[in-house]
Amino acid sequence: MIQITIIGSGNVAQHLIKAFTANKIIEIKQVFSRKKEALLHLIDSEKIITNFNELQPADLYIISVSDNAIREVSEQIPFNNQFVVHTSGTSSIEFLDPKNRRGVFYPLQTFSKNKNIDFSIVPFCLEAENTADFKILETVAKSVSTAVYSISSEQRKALHVAAVFVSNFTNHLYQMGHEICEENQLPFAILKPLIQETADKINTLDPIDAQTGPAIRHDSNTINAHLAFLQNENKKNIYKILTQSIQHNGKKL
Repeated sequence: MIQITIIGSGNVAQHLIKAFTANKIIEIKQVFSRKKEALLHLIDSEKIITNFNELQPADLYIISVSDNAIREVSEQIPFNNQFVVHTSGTSSIEFLDPKNRRGVFYPLQTFSKNKNIDFSIVPFCLEAENTADFKILETVAKSVSTAVYSISSEQRKALHVAAVFVSNFTNHLYQMGHEICEENQLPFAILKPLIQETADKINTLDPIDAQTGPAIRHDSNTINAHLAFLQNENKKNIYKILTQSIQHNGKKL
């Protein structure tokens, strides 16, 4: 069995706790949280610690905290030559204190505390400083997921930027669509089949081939009508920028 200690109590940490608790080859040794009550619904209280001095030996320490805190947290681990990884999409492996063996265990997914995740399809992006440690990460990742990749820090940075575009920015556009519907007494649910079909297309088409709408058609009458309808300047500016981007796709703006 691989003994794992998780340091953190946020969204990613809580989902990892759930996945590892149901795992036959992994034992959660300890979980560090500044507030013990944040994790009592997930794991036995005796496994939750609030002081770094209480850390016990484990095969793997997973730091799952905000990017700004990774370096400080890794420095507080009171061991040398242990295997310590973080779960960040953007932070380099170099962010970890070099007194320990370093790695990255990055699950590429959007996590919300109240939304269950099917980890079997979540891509895990792994990095380690030596082959033996990479094998440990690979074993852990493959015990919960069928999608496991060896990704360098530089590649992971690019991947995270791409993820922000396809997930975070897209969700913000959903929010804007939701606001437009509410302002005009329309149920947002009317748009959900369109959202689903647009997402499903990516399974069979490249995004450039799936693009539809007035921008790609250069339908200036519709575009101008939409801009005249939008009263919110932020929405209007975003509409203009995205329209220009679609129309100049593959060209230098």
